[in-house]
Amino acid sequence: MAARTDGRQARGTLTRDGILAAAVELADREGRDGRTSLTMRSLARHLGVEAMSLYHHVTHKEDLLDGMVDVLFAEIHLPRAGADWMEEIRRRCRSGREVLARHPWAVGLMDSRSTPGPATLRHHDAVLGCLRSGGFSVPMAAHAFAVLDAHLYGFMVQEVSMPMHGPEETAALAELILAGLPEDSYPHLRELTEEHVLQPGYDFGAEFDYGLDLVLEGLERRRVASLG
Repeated sequence: MAARTDGRQARGTLTRDGILAAAVELADREGRDGRTSLTMRSLARHLGVEAMSLYHHVTHKEDLLDGMVDVLFAEIHLPRAGADWMEEIRRRCRSGREVLARHPWAVGLMDSRSTPGPATLRHHDAVLGCLRSGGFSVPMAAHAFAVLDAHLYGFMVQEVSMPMHGPEETAALAELILAGLPEDSYPHLRELTEEHVLQPGYDFGAEFDYGLDLVLEGLERRRVASLG
């Protein structure tokens, strides 16, 4: 029999992996609101089964969210121990941003789980292994991990919450705001908008790499200094 292509599964073919994949797909459709709009009942409808069928594979919604987060961690680049730590961590952070951009409902959720899955644990262990093999002490690796995730997750909270997306929408909103302000008000905001935001090629998303470079360069200075 041909496989279903509409997300539905026959009752006897349900698996935990299939349920998690369908839950991620369903949450993605709702964007930032995907986590709150997702219910066991809506997921069952999406799969074409009775809600009770899901409970053979996921015990409750929190278990479902644990598994969905684990699916996303599996999509993020695993930094390699023994390679150039800075390039590996840069790739990991950029990869994390790409994953969260595809799954905005997960912003603010990634490190909130009290029962992390194997992909989550593997990811965290790989980040620490990369830092340790790159010459970071245990305390410095902890500091680095914290500040790197603060930049990644903090930036994504800001980016997905903005009322505009992309250079064209940004420029249009900036012009609209400026048009509604008195000419002699907020001179520094006006200067920033006119001389930076409204210039060709401006993209707020580029601030992510700028900030990431600052973090990585600062960590490298601290790492070198710690070697005495």
